[in-house]
Amino acid sequence: MLRENTGELRENTGELEVLLVRRNSRGAFGGMWVFPGGQVDDADRAEAAARLQGRREATVAIPDEIDAARIAAVREAREEAGIELDVEGLELLSFWMPPPEAPRRFATWFFLGVAPDDSEVVVDDSEIREFRWLTAQAAMDARNSAAMAMAPPTYMTLWWIARHGDAASALASVAGRPVEAYETRMFPASGDMPAMAAWLGDAGFADGNMSRPGPRRRLVMSEPAWTVEVTSS
Repeated sequence: MLRENTGELRENTGELEVLLVRRNSRGAFGGMWVFPGGQVDDADRAEAAARLQGRREATVAIPDEIDAARIAAVREAREEAGIELDVEGLELLSFWMPPPEAPRRFATWFFLGVAPDDSEVVVDDSEIREFRWLTAQAAMDARNSAAMAMAPPTYMTLWWIARHGDAASALASVAGRPVEAYETRMFPASGDMPAMAAWLGDAGFADGNMSRPGPRRRLVMSEPAWTVEVTSS
């Protein structure tokens, strides 16, 4: 099943901020703070096909998953936060595959987009309970102080955004590059080893030996503070 999430960016008094929304307690990601997003539906695929048809002289237009996810990202930002995004202005950031044992597996695309300057966030107080504009570091700190619950992909995306000083540099750093893919495995705490999320490319991904020397591509889920480890050796 496909999902998409969009990290809306804005600059406020010289600081780069992101929009997070809190889902209600029901369903997937219940009670968690997330980027606006949801499932790709048939109408998104139909609109993607129509756009593709308009750009090509072809009798049949078959959009790929990214086309439909991009359309869905714009729709979900409108439905969940009342923000109108430019579909052509979205940059693809990452692709996430959940661990095999997940009760519901959503293959998820993450996009970056800049919110219009006059955006006023409006949530429905049903599916979405509240919202906050925060710097990425402030959002990570809120998770680590137990003020905001979130899933590893959200935290990792915040960590990535926190390394950029403004929206232009964040968007430029992903424009035209291959999408970064995260195939996930979860490892529970064992002995002195805390719980971890690891992604393909980590030295311990294949067999769960998280002390093995080598590249790191993981989230160490110690409490109270999570730690990102990304190294090439």
